[in-house]
Amino acid sequence: MTDEKTVIALGFFDGVHLGHAALINKTRARAAELGASSAVLTFDVHPEKLIRGVEIPLINNAVGRADILRRLFDVDEIVSVHFDEETMHTPWRDFIRSLVIGLGVAHLVMGHDFHCGYRGEGTAERIVEYCKELGIGYDVIPEVKKDGITVSSTYIRKLISEGNIRRANEFLGHPHILMDTVRDGCKLGRGLGAPTINMQFPRGVVVPRYGVYATKAFFDNSEHIAVTNIGVKPTVNMDNKLSVETHILDFEGELYGCPVRLEFYEFLRPEEKFNNLEELKAQIARDIDAARAYFKQLA
Repeated sequence: MTDEKTVIALGFFDGVHLGHAALINKTRARAAELGASSAVLTFDVHPEKLIRGVEIPLINNAVGRADILRRLFDVDEIVSVHFDEETMHTPWRDFIRSLVIGLGVAHLVMGHDFHCGYRGEGTAERIVEYCKELGIGYDVIPEVKKDGITVSSTYIRKLISEGNIRRANEFLGHPHILMDTVRDGCKLGRGLGAPTINMQFPRGVVVPRYGVYATKAFFDNSEHIAVTNIGVKPTVNMDNKLSVETHILDFEGELYGCPVRLEFYEFLRPEEKFNNLEELKAQIARDIDAARAYFKQLA
């Protein structure tokens, strides 16, 4: 058992939304009170995938979650638990006790609907009673609502898939992100006067509605306004392969192999097929103007 005390938030934290923020902020506050380190527990695989055999399209993959937790919340430690058959069948008391012993947990923070252990029998109410037995502190965070709607990863996934990025960001509490290393592409954008970087959504992550978005690209400690197209490029692409292409405004340079964080701010228009490349080129110019105008009105 470690000698260092830890306050840990329990959950999956997909998207790290406003509800999660309430848990994390309480965790950091308790850690400061106790002179302890702050930690967030998450799982590498969504538990529902094994428990119910349901594939949940996630808001972020593990890399994206970790980035948000460190960059926006400055937690001391992220504890990622491998969720497999053994984890699924572990009695909830054993699971909680392993955290307390292994991480030196002095205080637990959980949502009102958190549950763990075999058959989900470790409810928040039961965990509270067990904390009392173990002599450690606890906080149970009630549901968080915005505009009368409960903040949830499920609701935010729906908003993203519909292209309602602005509202999704309101419920997230921060811009929706895609993190990836720039990949090689067909370089069609260069011929249209708008060179692009190519990225991909990780497998298992929800893909926003096909269309054009006002975005920002972050790389090499710099921030750039951008326009991102998500879709199958129906004007030029015959294989219907999904692509994520971003034109970075007022930037020249090669970014192949460079890690980029892409932040989504506004849905500009749906994807459409043009009659020829000249029409496409003209629309790209209008998209660039629309992105500039969007960010100008935010300034």
